[in-house]
Amino acid sequence: MKLTLFLSTALGAATLFLSSCASHSPRSTGGSGLAAYRAYDRPASLPTNPSNVRVKVSLSKQLTYVMEGDKALLIMPVSVGTSSTPTPRGNFRIYFKDADRRAQTHGFAVKNGSISSYSKKKAAPAGSKKIGTPMPYWSEFKSGYGFHTGWLKPYPCSHGCIRMHENLSPKFFKIIKSGTPVNISYSQPEDNTIGRNIARPVNADPLPDYPISLRTSQSIFTHHKKPSFR
Repeated sequence: MKLTLFLSTALGAATLFLSSCASHSPRSTGGSGLAAYRAYDRPASLPTNPSNVRVKVSLSKQLTYVMEGDKALLIMPVSVGTSSTPTPRGNFRIYFKDADRRAQTHGFAVKNGSISSYSKKKAAPAGSKKIGTPMPYWSEFKSGYGFHTGWLKPYPCSHGCIRMHENLSPKFFKIIKSGTPVNISYSQPEDNTIGRNIARPVNADPLPDYPISLRTSQSIFTHHKKPSFR
């Protein structure tokens, strides 16, 4: 399939989603469609002492709390792993950050004007140029698992990584540092207090992913909204 035809088809595809590697019905923001999803944002604050920052993930609520003591610096909805590819539970620390990371084991293979996908289960065609799946603002907490920009759905949908909205991942990346503790549990105490009534982005399930042309270029790492803090 020629590149132009492939890209045209991919722009309308609803089954391709930026991923690494299904629950309750959330509240959603007003509006519908891609514009409403892209407009979603949440307030954030920079820490007074970065060494006191910790991250708490609630798998059941698909919420992440970035805390400094009792103060919430950022509360954000996320998408977590499915039952067959779950997000690891336990206590971890952020140990590697890379705003421009691409996956090494899956992505796109370009050869003679055609683009196909490759993964651990599907080898890239011989002689093709491999371009890994983009994972902007990667923050790794366990080998092969990290926080990164990705499309959010109202149910667990990743291969174990924790997907963040494109307007929130730069904020998260700025607040946390290498060594920041991360606790991932079925629930968190904050679910019943500051985590109540946190609106999620408009349902992203029927929306298209970023076009192939963007995901295979370096522009995928620069189109994010510049983070602002209270």
